[in-house]
Amino acid sequence: MTGAAPLVNGPEPLADVLLREVRLLDPRTPIDAPADVRIRAGRIAELAAPGTLEADGAEEVFEGGGRLALLPAFFDPHVHLRTPGQEHKEDLESGTRAAAAGGYGAVIAMPNTDPVLDSAPLLRSLRDAAAREARISVGFLASITRGLKGEQLTEMAELRQQGALGFTDDGRPVQSAGMLQKALQYQRLCGGVLALHEEDLTLSRSGSMNDGAVSTALGIRGIPTVAESTMVARDAALAGYEDGRVHFQHLSCAGSVDAVADAKQRGWRVSAEVTPHHLLLTEEDVRGMDTRMKMHPPLATDADRRALVDALRAGTIDCVATDHAPHARDEKEVPFEQAPMGTTGLETAFAALYSGLVVSGELELGVLVARMTAGAELFGLPAPRIVAGELAGVTLVDLDAEWVAGEHGWESRSENCCFAGRRLRGRVLLTIAAGALAHRDRSLAMVGA
Repeated sequence: MTGAAPLVNGPEPLADVLLREVRLLDPRTPIDAPADVRIRAGRIAELAAPGTLEADGAEEVFEGGGRLALLPAFFDPHVHLRTPGQEHKEDLESGTRAAAAGGYGAVIAMPNTDPVLDSAPLLRSLRDAAAREARISVGFLASITRGLKGEQLTEMAELRQQGALGFTDDGRPVQSAGMLQKALQYQRLCGGVLALHEEDLTLSRSGSMNDGAVSTALGIRGIPTVAESTMVARDAALAGYEDGRVHFQHLSCAGSVDAVADAKQRGWRVSAEVTPHHLLLTEEDVRGMDTRMKMHPPLATDADRRALVDALRAGTIDCVATDHAPHARDEKEVPFEQAPMGTTGLETAFAALYSGLVVSGELELGVLVARMTAGAELFGLPAPRIVAGELAGVTLVDLDAEWVAGEHGWESRSENCCFAGRRLRGRVLLTIAAGALAHRDRSLAMVGA
């Protein structure tokens, strides 16, 4: 089905940059070697041996000195930009500014806004706003059902025509199997991906954290992991039956990994994502009752965490997504059970995962970069690559730099980051998205000329 371009680019000017003696790492090319890279009018003009490209006076020069890595810009298929209706938490400009600061060249925004993104006119309005305000490329998912109520399908074909990459009731499950089956049947006609928040509400019962030893000790109602894993298994079977295409959002437990692995083994068209917080944190991190540790789905056990890491490494889980969920300070500064679920994550995702998994030896850097860029392909878009002639989507990272998350504030409007205050390694210095300079770290003046 033809229609509007799926990603919307903001108005930033195209970049003219020379990056000298950087570690060029692109797992899809594949390459991992020192190089000089010239970007001219937003396109990758030249790749050359390190130290061989000379500045021509028309570009800004950054000296990598062999210690900076140039990576494909990351792609996040799951963020909440809170526009329209909750701009006091985040908006298109602040959210994409935060994304660029984290090394992202493109994101996909969720539709659980106010009003819900369930109509073509609202989608057109959001795309127009992104063209004016966004720092990086933005795509949109529309809702599967009107108002996220699970009762009536949206006009999926019309929304696809207007550029929707797919559909999700994120924040809420499609509780009715019959409704999801109907959505899968319409999907066969109009295309796109159904991205699913998996939760059996009769099992989760308004819990606030994982159901287990810690919830028992704290006296907090828990959510059992089967509330997620049984729905993953159900919806994978529906996708297989209808030959539909589904993407499972923010997996949190070993049971869901098993269900996805089984679905893939059967040849069903499924994919899955996992967040940095589910890869790095567990229910033990909730003992302090810090509401920044309250997210949906909740943090589970260390055995679940290790199963997620293994699945990401093996490719059973296809990509990393932040589920960036900004909340106002007064919403989070309440008793744990009253606080909304969600953590921000765009600015810390790479550094947290690099520090926690790559430096520790649990994951290779090339695998992490591949998984942090794979979300594009899952939604029918080309994955970012560092190839001569292509529009530049790259991020420059100092892999040795250490910094404290949130020490100097945030680009996001919200501060509810579960990694706040942690010392991380790996700092994004520069991001070029769709050929435009989208982010420049304050410290970069000390690196380049």
